[in-house]
Amino acid sequence: MVLLLKNWWKILGIILLIYVLAGGLLFEVPELPVLRQSIRNIYFHVGMWFGMIFILCIGVFFSLRYLAHANKVDDLKALAAVKTGLLFGILGLLTGMLWAKFTWGVFWLNDPKLNGAVVGVLIYLAYMVLRSSFDDREKRAKLAAVYNVFAFVLFFVFIMILPRTAASSIHPGLDGNPAIAFGDLAPEMRKIFYPALLAWFVMTYWLYRMLYRTSAIEEKIKEIKENQNFY
Repeated sequence: MVLLLKNWWKILGIILLIYVLAGGLLFEVPELPVLRQSIRNIYFHVGMWFGMIFILCIGVFFSLRYLAHANKVDDLKALAAVKTGLLFGILGLLTGMLWAKFTWGVFWLNDPKLNGAVVGVLIYLAYMVLRSSFDDREKRAKLAAVYNVFAFVLFFVFIMILPRTAASSIHPGLDGNPAIAFGDLAPEMRKIFYPALLAWFVMTYWLYRMLYRTSAIEEKIKEIKENQNFY
């Protein structure tokens, strides 16, 4: 019972994801021009991107905490958040490319929204490269924390601000948030879409926690080896 109460949110996430998978594939969707049955991808593609943004927010929070307190735990948590965000960002790009192929006939178009998404992911890939460029832990953690804060700001500039200043974009949401604005989503799809967002939030947070614990164990092993070599 104690284990069940402790992990209730994980169980909820699994149940929600199963519901989304079943509903996303089997429940009725409106027969829209061009999109047709590919509209089902909104439960996965959009959900993954929202999950990415959610976990990157957590990463920025811990980067700011590291800059304030210089606690290595906060650095490890920020790193785990970025790793998780990158994974879901890449999955979001792949599901988007698949969706584009079925609706636009090609995997990629020279579109400000699409290009901004790629640049956003590349910005965070540069974060990983930056971390691997320094051996000194404190210097690496401090520079990574500063970069992560600026990366988050740039990420929003490239995926939200710049695309909306463009003359045109074939991607939905140029003038708002697709599927979030009232009336932008069919009623029969809302009963799956909103649980899908919660499911992806839980999954991203769950993966983030696992990655943090793995990084913490690896860091502890490194410290033990370094102490053994010192003595």
